[in-house]
Amino acid sequence: MADNDPKYSRVARRHEEEKGRRGAKKPTNKSLAKKIILGVLAFILLMVVGGATLFFVYASQAPRLTATRLESSGSTIIYDASNHKITSLGTENRDYAHSNEIPQQLKNAVVSIEDKRFYKSHGVDPFRIAGAAWANLTGGSNGLQGGSTLEQQLIKLSYFSTKRSDQTLKRKAQEAWLALQLDRMYDKDQILTFYVNKVFMGNGCYGMQTASRYYYGKSLKNLDLAQTALIAGIPNAPTDYNPYSNKQLATQRRNEVLDAMANNGKITAAQAAQAKQESITYGLKKQRPASQVSKKAKIADPYLKQVIADAKAKGYDPYSGSLRIYTNLNMDYQKKLYNLANDDTSFIFPDNKFQIAATVVNPRNGAVIAMLGGRKTGNVTYGLNRAVQTDRTNGSTAKPLMDYGPAIEYLDWATYHVLDDSKYVYPGTNIQLNDFDHSYKGKMTMRQALIESRNIPAIRALQSVGITRSQDFIQKLGFSYKKDLEFQNGIGMPSSTLQNAAAYAAFANGGTYYKPSYIRTIVTADGDVKNYSSSGTRAMKSSTAYMITDMLKQVITKGTGTGARIAGIYQAGKTGTNAYPDDVASQFPASADMDSWFNGYTKQYSMSIWTGYDHPYEPGNYLSPSASRLASQFYQQMMAYMMQDKESTDWTKPSDVYVKYVRGNRELYLAGSGPVLSIDNDDKKKESSSSSSSSSSDKSSSSSDDSSSSSSDSSSLSSSSAATTASSTQSSSSSAPASNSTLPTTPSNNGNNGHS
Repeated sequence: MADNDPKYSRVARRHEEEKGRRGAKKPTNKSLAKKIILGVLAFILLMVVGGATLFFVYASQAPRLTATRLESSGSTIIYDASNHKITSLGTENRDYAHSNEIPQQLKNAVVSIEDKRFYKSHGVDPFRIAGAAWANLTGGSNGLQGGSTLEQQLIKLSYFSTKRSDQTLKRKAQEAWLALQLDRMYDKDQILTFYVNKVFMGNGCYGMQTASRYYYGKSLKNLDLAQTALIAGIPNAPTDYNPYSNKQLATQRRNEVLDAMANNGKITAAQAAQAKQESITYGLKKQRPASQVSKKAKIADPYLKQVIADAKAKGYDPYSGSLRIYTNLNMDYQKKLYNLANDDTSFIFPDNKFQIAATVVNPRNGAVIAMLGGRKTGNVTYGLNRAVQTDRTNGSTAKPLMDYGPAIEYLDWATYHVLDDSKYVYPGTNIQLNDFDHSYKGKMTMRQALIESRNIPAIRALQSVGITRSQDFIQKLGFSYKKDLEFQNGIGMPSSTLQNAAAYAAFANGGTYYKPSYIRTIVTADGDVKNYSSSGTRAMKSSTAYMITDMLKQVITKGTGTGARIAGIYQAGKTGTNAYPDDVASQFPASADMDSWFNGYTKQYSMSIWTGYDHPYEPGNYLSPSASRLASQFYQQMMAYMMQDKESTDWTKPSDVYVKYVRGNRELYLAGSGPVLSIDNDDKKKESSSSSSSSSSDKSSSSSDDSSSSSSDSSSLSSSSAATTASSTQSSSSSAPASNSTLPTTPSNNGNNGHS
């Protein structure tokens, strides 16, 4: 009965539960700690086993250790587009120092500053690694750097890329493995000998013996303590510790080496102090080229300078990376450019100070295939490259880029759009714009204005488009400025031949802009291959590119660019000149020009030429009319040479571009922007006659696909439905131009800038 009592059952259950709880054992702190420790140990063991496995997997894939690789100079080799060697960076004849030629003083200096535990470690130093790891954790260094022994540094220089992003865990594992093998196969003196002869020492020198003779004109054993310390310290940063250009940093580094030697017990504190008193320039020879520059390297000098800069921008150090760099340089074209500027007797240059810069680009991919940085430059290595200078204004070659291209692109202008060549004053100023002849021609078509290179119609076109849209247009073609451009830049923008050749290439290929490229492939010391190419971006409609090209063809056949004409070649181009500003113009003849340009292209090549003087304001440094014509003549010779074995074909008209005749002239307009009429018999005859006549004298003035066009109109300019005057302004551009200190402005009352 009691068992069935609900009250009893509840009491009994509570009693049993309390009894059970009292009997259960609670876990002790000691047992919990033991479990945690065992877990941590298991995790560590797992990590060690996993790390060791991964290390040996990576190590098994390491390159084979050879004396040849360890003894090689480590210099970078640069090749042309045909994979032929152009040059090696550094001395071709390295002065190799054998072990008995390396004084103990230098060995002590190198070991003290680079790897104090060199003689105690076995290729990899756990103490250095631990120190580097601690520095990494505390923010003292970056990534996996800082724990390298001399062996590891030698392996890196001999086998692996020095690019920071390539310093992966796999590379570090292979580096450590090879360092262990190096220490097993060679004694410490042999390893030091490899290192002393391998390192880059600045000024084109590889190896410390080579550097000793370059800087001091004597062998390593004849250096004093201070000089030895300088040589030992240079490899850490050859550019920074260059005693010619950075005396302060070089002195600081030398003193660091002396202090390290004293701390390592290799010299006394008194010896270190005395050596520090020596001037960093004591015994230093007058700086000279590191080696005789090869003929190929001299010819390709401006191009090589850009290749080195491009490689550095990609994260590689060509002077310490043992790279193979394959470029886009066509050495045959490069030689032709060089010879035309320096040796060709068909040109009569004013004097040896007269300069030429040129860039040739492949419109299909943006590859820079030839570049001229100047003429009569002597034996200077990596000197001034005028082809990439952006402090000269490109004159009227800016008109298709900044004025007429945007007008077609954004306003759908036809080539027969009417413009007004009459008195013009820049908005918001009292500055009057003039042409070279200081006359006006009244109403004229955009085509005629471009062919004759008239200034005022061009600026009126820019005013109709607006500065903002015009600058957006040229920015897509590689022209970037910190400040807004101004109206006067419509007849001249600060730019380089590189920028101009790349921009005009977009006209040549139908509207795609490719960023200029020098390097196609880089192969690192360990065989890693990196390929590079420029991906194009649409910069304008194909109709815009075609219509500009169609007008620029006539600049060559009947306009200001007839000096560039090549029989049988379809090509287009534009001249450009800059006159002197009013405040100095009286010092020069009235016909003098400051700069002369020619930008031209075929479907295969786009080329920009600049001519002028480095110091145009000095007496006599001006371009006469005959000298101004040299730019187009230089282009003509070079383009004819490049096209001699190429098939020349005309550009294909896009389907949305139509042909019509205005006053007997073949013109183009866009679908929807003008009337579409049938071609009458007279105009068919005109088209046939024009095509036949031009083809017999010069293919570049004909059109291979006009038969597909579907319109013609003999209406006058005043009645053309697409013709409107360009005097109206847009709100974005009607105010006075803003001040721009980084861009040249048109001088007051001088309208000659960019007149042809």
